[in-house]
Amino acid sequence: MSLLADSTLHVREVLNVVNHQLATRPTSEPVAQSWARCMNEFRLDPSRFVTPPVLTDYELSSRREAMGDLIACSKLEMTTLYQQLADPELAVVLVDAGGMIVHQVSSVPFAEAVAADGFRVGALWSEREAGTNGMGTCLAERDCIAVCQHEHFYPRYTSLTCSAAPIFDDRGEIAGVLDVTSRSKLLQQHSLVLVGMSRQMIENRLLDARYRHANMIHFHSRPEFVGTLHGGKLAVADDSTVLAANRSALFQLGFRTLGELRGRRIEEAFNASLEDMIARSIRGSFHPVTVYSANATNRFFLVAQTPQNSAERGTRVVVSAPAARASAADKRPAPARLDEIAHLEFGDPRMASQIQLAARVVQRKIPIILRGQTGTGKEVFAQALHSISPHASGPFVPVNCASLPENLIESELFGYRAGAFTGAQREGRRGKIVQANGGTLFLDEIGDMPLSLQARLLRVIEEHEVTPLGAETTIKVDFQLISASHRNLLELVHGGQFREDLYYRLKGVELNLPPLSERIDKLALIHHLLENESDNDPPELTPEAEHALLTYAWPGNIRQLRHVLQMAIALCDGQPIRCEDLPVEITQRGPETGLPVGSRTAAVDFEPHPADEADLSSLNAIQLNERGTVLTLLDEHRWNVSNVAKALGISRNTLYRKMRRLHIRLSHDGSALDGLPPDDSPSEESPPFTA
Repeated sequence: MSLLADSTLHVREVLNVVNHQLATRPTSEPVAQSWARCMNEFRLDPSRFVTPPVLTDYELSSRREAMGDLIACSKLEMTTLYQQLADPELAVVLVDAGGMIVHQVSSVPFAEAVAADGFRVGALWSEREAGTNGMGTCLAERDCIAVCQHEHFYPRYTSLTCSAAPIFDDRGEIAGVLDVTSRSKLLQQHSLVLVGMSRQMIENRLLDARYRHANMIHFHSRPEFVGTLHGGKLAVADDSTVLAANRSALFQLGFRTLGELRGRRIEEAFNASLEDMIARSIRGSFHPVTVYSANATNRFFLVAQTPQNSAERGTRVVVSAPAARASAADKRPAPARLDEIAHLEFGDPRMASQIQLAARVVQRKIPIILRGQTGTGKEVFAQALHSISPHASGPFVPVNCASLPENLIESELFGYRAGAFTGAQREGRRGKIVQANGGTLFLDEIGDMPLSLQARLLRVIEEHEVTPLGAETTIKVDFQLISASHRNLLELVHGGQFREDLYYRLKGVELNLPPLSERIDKLALIHHLLENESDNDPPELTPEAEHALLTYAWPGNIRQLRHVLQMAIALCDGQPIRCEDLPVEITQRGPETGLPVGSRTAAVDFEPHPADEADLSSLNAIQLNERGTVLTLLDEHRWNVSNVAKALGISRNTLYRKMRRLHIRLSHDGSALDGLPPDDSPSEESPPFTA
């Protein structure tokens, strides 16, 4: 069908819905109401497209200045959200209460492609100016909304899918909208959940920023949620007057609007004074303490912090376990359920950021992809995620898609009934998917799953039911899905080796586990493994052995390190571990690379110099995540800079500048890499683009 014919059909569809005539597609009530507003109230014509107006630089600057604190609180969450979705064909944008785009994060090609349609910073995307769209309709509905392709008012935008969530300020008014706009309809389901979570983070950041000099009360009816995204938060003046609250606090205390709570004394909400709550929190080392509502009908767990406490502790709240709910008030709460994943982190900022992200999403049953080199601990990470998920009481069922023969993987995954095929067990067999019901299914090396089975797996994920081989009835299943791969699944999609629809179903969020060679917490990890492998009586390391372990490249990552330490413990006979107790490839390395002698190959253009810990400490979590992505690509392309630049869609010079900024230092034939373009030399923008 031609573009013109498709546009004509879309216009006819809009007119039919607005005029209450027969429509060819199902239309949600919010979209139908928006179409009616566009035609009846704003007098827009779907057949006459007008590009949204763009404000002047002066007007843009003025409106940005007026919401400077919101923009500042949103930038980090927007960049994090963009990296979570990891799709070059989308943009994360922030609009003000009038519908103007004030900040945008996207790839340069996508930003340039949509700018022609008025999708750019400074453009007005209210319904009055742009018809039905995620940003404008979210403002009108004052609620989260997804506008998928043909749900847009104008045919010009029917290639786009928008997921938007309103951001409310401390007065309960809409301060802006967080929106993800993409070209993929498949992103809609998970992106709306992630947008909503990011919106909550922004609202909490905004409340913290505007009331940083007030006392803060973090509370929830469940102790494990105190201080988390789902927890209630109250800003309280020294005279015990409530100044502000987030929406979770209003909901838990039974208030519909902030106006009903603002100005009341805290004793009208809880049966304890502000001074008492602060004192009890300090005595309890900021573990949640038990209080009751003012009418004594509801029990809460809370932590109260003065501005000084918050500054000293970085607003960190120590969370107690669910079991503490049943304990007496004078008993110290047990360690947090979220602490069960903390054993994976020993001081590396990149690992810390991935752990924090994992803790945020696993409670929502969002599918997770773990990406990392072989041996980086993907299965251990998946087991830790299982332990803090809503399915923690169920089984953890791992499946290695690469190790199973192709003719067996179908029966292993889906199971079979008795007599389904020659050689089948007489009583039949429950497949791994059914075994994981009520728990977690971990699909390792998912990129090696045959295409023929990918369609069946997609159906299971979409319909939450499985049909064993030879069976006529389906079995309902409910499980947390975690997948893992050392390969780039998006490249497999582009190469026709992996289904695109399955990729987006699996990839609710992607977590990248850094290789051991790039972690700055190696020494702490080494001591942790020594303790575990020696029954809590670890041997010491000589300075020479410690240096050898810290400077080795570790191509086998944590798995290789564990095996090396197991052997060293066996050989050292209770004495300090020496270089003689370590494999020869670890103690004999090339002078520049830290790799074993003779391990260099002509196919590798460049090899890395290890970054100093001082260099990495200057990078924030976002930069460390970007550094890990670049290093992973360099590793996949065997350090061929030209190929990596081509994969990223940028020039070699731009990639060199990015590597310099991220402290990825290279050598070529043993010499330092000099003569790179200066950081301030002109070049094309490299993704992500922000404005």
